[in-house]
Amino acid sequence: MRKLFHKQGSLILKETPFACVLQSRYRAERCDKCFKPGKVLKCSSCLYVRYCNRLCQKEAWPDHQEECGKLKEIGDRVVPDAGLMMSRIIRKLLKGGDVMKGYYTDKCYRRFWDLMPHEEDIKKDEKRMEHFQSLTVVLRSLIDEAAMPGNQELLRIFGKMCINSFNILDDEMNSIGTGMYLGASIMDHSCRPNAVAIFDGCNLNVRLLEDYNGAEIDFSKIFISYIDLLNPTDVRRDMLRKRYYFECGCERCRDEQELKLMNGAACANAQCDEPISMTARQDRCPGCSTAIKQTERDKFREISAFTMTQLEQMKDVTYLDICQLCLSKQEKVFHPFNVWYLKTLDLAFESAIEMEKWEDAIDYGSRLKDGFKRFNGAFHPLYALLLLKLGKIEIYLKHGKEALMNVNESEKILRITHGEEHDLYKKQLIPLLCQAATEYEQMDK
Repeated sequence: MRKLFHKQGSLILKETPFACVLQSRYRAERCDKCFKPGKVLKCSSCLYVRYCNRLCQKEAWPDHQEECGKLKEIGDRVVPDAGLMMSRIIRKLLKGGDVMKGYYTDKCYRRFWDLMPHEEDIKKDEKRMEHFQSLTVVLRSLIDEAAMPGNQELLRIFGKMCINSFNILDDEMNSIGTGMYLGASIMDHSCRPNAVAIFDGCNLNVRLLEDYNGAEIDFSKIFISYIDLLNPTDVRRDMLRKRYYFECGCERCRDEQELKLMNGAACANAQCDEPISMTARQDRCPGCSTAIKQTERDKFREISAFTMTQLEQMKDVTYLDICQLCLSKQEKVFHPFNVWYLKTLDLAFESAIEMEKWEDAIDYGSRLKDGFKRFNGAFHPLYALLLLKLGKIEIYLKHGKEALMNVNESEKILRITHGEEHDLYKKQLIPLLCQAATEYEQMDK
């Protein structure tokens, strides 16, 4: 009997990469073939790529064989990730990759030449064209001149790589590489996605975030998120426009109430939880009619500018004291769902963990939960990881009841997003869940 619907959490697409590259900073700790962490050994010839075992090395050899000699000639220089990725795509195409099919249903598939290159958009994009020109120089060291595509064809390959590649994420949702997946490239973006792309090493799995009615999956109705969802509408649209060359018109981007909430100020009346728009032409809170003073508008703008500046400066390195300064300025000024307040809390949470300030981390993480759930979605890996980290700290501090609650909630999400066979679920969450349950039981004795 055929399925009439697909349950939330169903695996609807599983795909290996057409081409992929591990970020160079992870070369010493992850396998170049499977991307799994652990002890890795250098290729004895090029001494550049590393593998976790002979099986991965053997499976990688047909693709690595030609690049091996080129990497050996390059020597100790670090090859730009995009250059290595592009060279691997070119080699794949030269070996018949142009006819390779990436299936997204039993019958439907995409080939490399089905992907959109957006070459006209790229030609107008100064930064992308500068990047392209620099990569053509790098490619001369990686591809024989006789095999090098013409400049126009190179631009089309570059465009397809830029627009259709995925950031490959580890279990902590950190980017560790780039991969191109022909079948998965069929999926469009939504800021309220109904599916999620998760990685097991470099292999991509797509699961439903909600029930789907229908015997066959119509991938024109399946949406994933291309970007960080914890951003206001104008920021999300700008990110999509600059990277993917389209204007998002999804339901969430048309939600004016959410935009007001994400940029909201706190009402001067402490008993009122209405978000105040400091850009709207209103002189009273729409919730309780408390007057909005000009001094409050000025203070909100000043603290908003200060916060954004500090967040921009902490892109690479986060300082807990700066986060704490921002949070102290934001108190009673920003609404609890203001996105810049939530971003500050997120950085403070991770920084407190790094510094082993566990009580502070619990405070920041607990305040972050509602905002993460609301804007990332109730079934989002980042929300699940936040709960998992909170649970781990609470176990350490012997907060058994809170730990069990957070880990239990995380389990419900990860079972949907990752599935019960994923390493994150089996090897991290389940042992933690057992530990939390034990701690809770000991509290009652």
